[in-house]
Amino acid sequence: MAAVLENKNILCGISGSIAAYKVCDWVRSLQREGAEVKVVMTKSARKFVTPLTFAALTGNTVHGAMFAVRDEEHIPHISLARSSDLILVAPATAQTIARLAHGMADDLLAAIVLASEAKIIVCPAMNSKMFLHAATQENIRKLKEYGYLVIEPDSGMMACGEEGPGRLPEWHQVRDAVITALTPQELAGKTVLVTAGPTEEPFDPVRFLGNRSSGKMGYAMAAAARQLGARVILVSGPTRLVPPAGVELINVRTAAEMYREVLSRFDVADIIVKAAAVSDFRPTELSAGKIKKTGENISLPLTQNRDILQKLGEIKDQRPNPPLLIGFAAESDNLLEYGREKLQKKNLDFIAINDITAADSGFAVDTNRVILLDRQGGQTEFPLLSKEETARKIWNQVVSAKRSA
Repeated sequence: MAAVLENKNILCGISGSIAAYKVCDWVRSLQREGAEVKVVMTKSARKFVTPLTFAALTGNTVHGAMFAVRDEEHIPHISLARSSDLILVAPATAQTIARLAHGMADDLLAAIVLASEAKIIVCPAMNSKMFLHAATQENIRKLKEYGYLVIEPDSGMMACGEEGPGRLPEWHQVRDAVITALTPQELAGKTVLVTAGPTEEPFDPVRFLGNRSSGKMGYAMAAAARQLGARVILVSGPTRLVPPAGVELINVRTAAEMYREVLSRFDVADIIVKAAAVSDFRPTELSAGKIKKTGENISLPLTQNRDILQKLGEIKDQRPNPPLLIGFAAESDNLLEYGREKLQKKNLDFIAINDITAADSGFAVDTNRVILLDRQGGQTEFPLLSKEETARKIWNQVVSAKRSA
């Protein structure tokens, strides 16, 4: 299984903040993604975490001194600048941000950034008053003008006891930014509309008809599209998932709500991914009060919901520039037969089929085993992968098909 950051060289620049200890976990996570990680620490950073810690975690020498030249052929700030695909400055203190903003090169980290053509991501972490000070805000504005990505800090209780913005951002947000920065922007300029999660069809104020969809596959498709540079609109049924960074999230509950939100955005979408598990039926009537137990069986009349994917397939060719339509099908038997039938019947460009009878794929798990069919008769079977990796594989196929069309 190819790691998403395989063969990527990432330099972590750590400055003097109590949040420096969090980067220990970040380094290991980057390595698990396949990256080669090296670390540069400022003098102040070494007061919070020892260089030995990062040396043990990365298996590489930790750099810090500007003139500690072990090999005259490789000047540290130049060799590290040249060899890095991305520089992640985290935590970035007010002092480090000021250095970078004003092009100073009086320590190794600042000199590397100044000499590098790599992607630069800066994660501020400091007291909230320091962060909100006009000087710091002006310095951050300059970094953005230079093309650096500055990830806004989180708000909350600080180590100093004050509350406000200035906490180091959460790793999932930083990770997404790193992957996006190092991923070819194959979908730049495209708008991708993704549906995800289950829908709920209430029949009284307490109960509803639903399904076991977790929304993980749809959210993975949205995240991967965003990493490829697309503008992503995510229409999501009720889930417990954190939405991917940078997507426009629209929360819905019922199939009717999802139908309305999707169709109202049909004209702006270049690609539509229908990964939601939408209820086929809804209760014909909604009880105003909770239905009480009486000791007798009850009859619950159902009405069929409108088929969102069917409708999209019917109207897509009415546009002068029809959107690409990608469907998902959760099947228990005859996967290829039902998949091909759905592909043709609903006028899809691609359909991803997964076997919901397998314990390691389908609902409520982190892995999936998918067969991808296309309208030209192509068939690609993916092995068991994480849903995140499955999403990347699907997008690779879609992008490749669009490129060769």
